[in-house]
Amino acid sequence: MHKKYLAMAKELGAKNAVAFDIDDIVFDPRVVLKCLFGCADYGKSHTCPNQKSPLSMAQYEEIFSRYKGGIIMGFNDKKASQSISYEIERACFLDGYHFAFSLSDCTLCKECSHVHGEACRIPAKARPAFHSIGVDVFKTVNQLGLPLAVAKTHDDEINWYSAVFIE
Repeated sequence: MHKKYLAMAKELGAKNAVAFDIDDIVFDPRVVLKCLFGCADYGKSHTCPNQKSPLSMAQYEEIFSRYKGGIIMGFNDKKASQSISYEIERACFLDGYHFAFSLSDCTLCKECSHVHGEACRIPAKARPAFHSIGVDVFKTVNQLGLPLAVAKTHDDEINWYSAVFIE
């Protein structure tokens, strides 16, 4: 099932892409501490669930545990990460996986309308990031053999990861 979407990810520009089983996703509610105390963008985006969603981290874990797996894709460009994961989500939906859902830091607008107290301009495409729903991105991608390390200097390569969860 995932071969089609892995190939699509690579064709569209993913640096790497791997399939995962839902048990490969590491949830840890401590991730939210890093959002609350350390994220310069906290509270400035509609896709930060702690700002918009009434769901707890435990509820997100329960929701995502209903998926069988999906694909995780790595990129060096945040905007590509978001747009390609959404395109793959759409392809999955059109293939009959109606609950397919992507997670990726939203980059649709230069400045999120949430900053001005306005509604999301593109709600159909806006998606939250892994970490904003309690996924430990470092453990998850590293155990799948994907590169992810803390950027210590401005010259260090940055890896952006997106995922598409498939029923």
